[in-house]
Amino acid sequence: MRTRLFSTPTCSERTSTSSSSSRYRAQKTFSEQLMAENMENAETIITKWGFQGCENYTKFSSMFREYPEEAKKLLKAIQEVQKTMYYLVKDDPSSKQLIRVQYLMEISMRRLEKEFHFMLSRNRNILDLEAISNQSSSISSSRTSICDDVESAYNNGDTEEENKVSNASIMDDLKTIAECMIASGYGKECINIYKLVRKSILDESLYNLGVLERKTSPSKIQKLHWDTLELRIKNWLRCIKITMKDIFLEERILCDHVFSFSEKISESCFVDVARDRALTLLSFPKLITNYKKLSAEKMFCVLDMYEAIPTLQTEIEVIFAFDSCSVVRSQSVKSLVALREAVRTMWSGFESAIQKDNSKAVPGGGIHPLTRYVMNYLVFLGDYSGSLEDIVADWPLVVKSPLRETYIPAHTSPSSSVHDTDEGGQGSVLAKRVAWLIFLILCKLDAKAALYKDVSLAYLFLANNLNYVVEKIRKSNLGTILGSEWIFNNEAKVKQYTSNYERIGWYKVITSFPEHAINEMTQESVMDCFRKFNSGFEEVYRIQSSWVIPDHKLKEQVKLSLARKIIPAYREFYDTYRGTFRTKLGEVPIIRFSPEDLESYLSDLFHGDGVFSGSTKLPH
Repeated sequence: MRTRLFSTPTCSERTSTSSSSSRYRAQKTFSEQLMAENMENAETIITKWGFQGCENYTKFSSMFREYPEEAKKLLKAIQEVQKTMYYLVKDDPSSKQLIRVQYLMEISMRRLEKEFHFMLSRNRNILDLEAISNQSSSISSSRTSICDDVESAYNNGDTEEENKVSNASIMDDLKTIAECMIASGYGKECINIYKLVRKSILDESLYNLGVLERKTSPSKIQKLHWDTLELRIKNWLRCIKITMKDIFLEERILCDHVFSFSEKISESCFVDVARDRALTLLSFPKLITNYKKLSAEKMFCVLDMYEAIPTLQTEIEVIFAFDSCSVVRSQSVKSLVALREAVRTMWSGFESAIQKDNSKAVPGGGIHPLTRYVMNYLVFLGDYSGSLEDIVADWPLVVKSPLRETYIPAHTSPSSSVHDTDEGGQGSVLAKRVAWLIFLILCKLDAKAALYKDVSLAYLFLANNLNYVVEKIRKSNLGTILGSEWIFNNEAKVKQYTSNYERIGWYKVITSFPEHAINEMTQESVMDCFRKFNSGFEEVYRIQSSWVIPDHKLKEQVKLSLARKIIPAYREFYDTYRGTFRTKLGEVPIIRFSPEDLESYLSDLFHGDGVFSGSTKLPH
């Protein structure tokens, strides 16, 4: 074998070798001839479309849109040019024909650049997001899954809607052009066009939404009036959902589809187009938390932003799943942390403001402005219970003295350091903090009640205000937070306050008549009872005519309770002795009220106007 391989060829072998060489040359000549023919055809289509309409975009006519068959021929021609170029570079690098081939490649790429730019620019909303809306909920962090979602949307969408089909066709054409340009060594030009156009489109979309209207630095934000900032916050809340669920999602899907053949290129394009803009958007909440004039009233705007981010966390994780986008994902977390701390700071400020309040008691024992303000504030806070539970979960309440038993949430016990939480929300950290705020306001009310000189008015004041607190809690989400036991305990407290008011305020009236042996009384004793009742009732009525019970239900309950304590006893005494006394002309009558008169007077109490609005005037 070795001898055969290295020995001198025989005559027959030489003849065979010569024959093979001839066949090779003939085959090569045939290939060159075929290549030349293909190049002639390629040159015809390339020169036809390579120059036509490329001078300016206003007169540009897209062959991919208007002449799709010609576009296919152009792409095939470019493939022939590529083959010829590779052949010449390998076989005859000095060939003059190579210059011609390179020229054809250049003008064909110029055409594709124009087509690529034109389709990206003229079709600003390439994706029909409605078509993929049902797919987005199942989207995963895998870029392959994202591409599958969009392809599935267009493949399974309503074929009667031509715009969806057209959009899918445009995306496919963009992908085809990108593949061709990158395979031809013009990847840099293709990528630059994509980034330039999509950046412009994205910026315009965000600008129209007001997101990029102004770039606010941390120093400038301190100089802005809160009304201006509040408008920006509302705009941000409106835009964040649109940008994440529509704009950035569209950008990611488009990018992944056009460059589906290269994950590296897809990542580079998407990151360059979207990352910084997403960072600007997600950094805004942190700017707001640095505002030095944040007060309790501004907490709701901060909570709105806090609630907005978690609802979009899935989209953020999916859309910006690339490692090079980790800064976007981390920024959303940083903003949440900053918002959480801002809420805690404002909460503490709210507690401090309650404790520092030194306002006076209100006339007539009505609802104190502090009570209204605090409870209305807490009712609004109750609507954010889900977010607040998360915010205060690891922020346990620590107080210097135990909470009073009726003021703490159900299923908890007084403790100077409250750390435990319950699964059901009853007695959670949030419930304890809400209960603590209410405890603070009730302590303030106790102090203000002590300012009244009339003890019965002090109790009426406490009853009115605690009832207001209980009703606010019952009719809002605070009732769920604090629990039914808390409401029940404090309802009992309201009844205790009203009972004390009646007992002290109406003592002289209620005790005017003896409880037993009415028929055995002397005339003098009877006269004395009527005089005591008359003077007591007149005094109480004149004093309390300016007092008020704002709550209709509580007002009627107190009136009914007083009527039950006064009217039956008076009616019995009245019916027994009304015929005993004859009033002479000019004398002050011993019996000055009928039971019906008393009912009218009692029914007209607690309006706080200081006058009787019924048909009967108080006798003089």
